[in-house]
Amino acid sequence: MKITIPLFVLLIVFLSSSCQTQPERSQSVTSVKDWSAHLPESITHIKKSEEEWRKELSDAEYYVLRDKGTERSFTGDLLNNKKEGLYVCRGCGLPLFASDTKYKSGTGWPSYFQPIQKQLIKEDTDYNLGYARTEVMCARCDGHLGHVFPDGPAPTGLRYCINAVSLDFVEVDPSTPKTQD
Repeated sequence: MKITIPLFVLLIVFLSSSCQTQPERSQSVTSVKDWSAHLPESITHIKKSEEEWRKELSDAEYYVLRDKGTERSFTGDLLNNKKEGLYVCRGCGLPLFASDTKYKSGTGWPSYFQPIQKQLIKEDTDYNLGYARTEVMCARCDGHLGHVFPDGPAPTGLRYCINAVSLDFVEVDPSTPKTQD
């Protein structure tokens, strides 16, 4: 599911639920770069029962986000998305990755060279395949997103290999005038 709403609206909703202070409502947020400058210093953790998660998520979303599964490669709806916007956690809506950090890795899953901010994700060691991998989870709802590998492009050298089913995409409103950088 792709959503097109002004990022300013998403920013106000996110900040009012996650952070003690909000930017002034008169600020114009018209690009991913503008928006990401206003993320909270701390994140309020979401805790739900497995029954609540099952009611809110589809079977595929639950399998990946809660059971730490993996979708089949080259099947995700966000793999070839090239629009400007934000990739947010499908479980809780926390913004995680910006479109300007997405790249084509050839692996069959959306790949990013860095999260919007490191505090938005959690990492843990995963031995499910018999060797150590670094699992990536949403810092707000603990939803499994994918894994990070040290074989990505500059500037970080990292590849955040993320299941598309664990994300939603919020497009920058194309009717909103862009600010000059």
